[in-house]
Amino acid sequence: MSWGYLAKKLVQAAVTIFLVLIINFFLFRVMPGNPLSMMIRNPNASPEAVERAKALFGIGEPLYVQLWIYFRDLFQGDLGLSFMFKKPVIEVIASKLMPTLLLVGVSTIIAIIAGTFIGVISAWKRGTKIDVSALSFSLITYAMPTFWLGIILVILFSVQFQIFPTSGMATPGASYGSFIEEWIDVGKHLFLPAVTLSLILIGQFVLIMRNSLLEVLTEDYITTAKAKGFKEKWVIRWHAVPNAMLPMVTIIAINLGFMIAGAIQIETVFSWPGLGRLMYDALLNRDYPLLQGIFLIVSVCVVLANLVADVIYGYLDPRVKS
Repeated sequence: MSWGYLAKKLVQAAVTIFLVLIINFFLFRVMPGNPLSMMIRNPNASPEAVERAKALFGIGEPLYVQLWIYFRDLFQGDLGLSFMFKKPVIEVIASKLMPTLLLVGVSTIIAIIAGTFIGVISAWKRGTKIDVSALSFSLITYAMPTFWLGIILVILFSVQFQIFPTSGMATPGASYGSFIEEWIDVGKHLFLPAVTLSLILIGQFVLIMRNSLLEVLTEDYITTAKAKGFKEKWVIRWHAVPNAMLPMVTIIAINLGFMIAGAIQIETVFSWPGLGRLMYDALLNRDYPLLQGIFLIVSVCVVLANLVADVIYGYLDPRVKS
């Protein structure tokens, strides 16, 4: 990996983040509606109270002044004050980050393992009933509306069979005798949201892994390895799969970047207290600073995830650097 290649990617990432900051600032200020009406519920509020609210949240200044204040505070680590919570945005986001990381982390690990395995088996058994079944399963799950799948799982496993809780991250008011009991309770609440997100991701991973592996299996070096007498399982495992993983690296990195914001639909259906649900509430309340903070974190995560993918690509396939 050359330093020039890495420097080029870092500069591209920095320029992208800067453009995101500009778009992020103006995007929410062209939205319809007046945030002051959400902050000041009293229709008879005095003009002095309205002016104090404008000064407190910095929305009474011209746009160019707001932009300067936005960049100045941003480089000081200040993302502003939330309209809804009347607290610093960074504190509000930090309180919702761990539930999202837990949900996304568990779901992504399950989806990567299951999707890669099913994709490899499907490509290996191309044209058989196993391949047709894997493709059908992948296409169905990939095309399913996320909220619809979540609702169906709630009806089946929460309402009908009453196996798992319907919402939340933990049982309200529960007292735990040990750390293990607490995590068992969290695991029960996590199961349905994680399964929903995993099923949606698995279909995508299966299709990409299968198509990538089928393309690799047509390469000359695979034919050479088979001609040397190596077993087909050995050739697929040690020659084909590592090279077929290159497209998977990209899609996994991109998905991780986007999902840091949480799956809005999943977190809404299951009332999971993460960034996705927080974004939904912020949109309803026109909380500009909070929306800016969430979108900024999502954008930076996507850019950094792509940067990591580019660097990994450079190690896995030297041809990428040229």
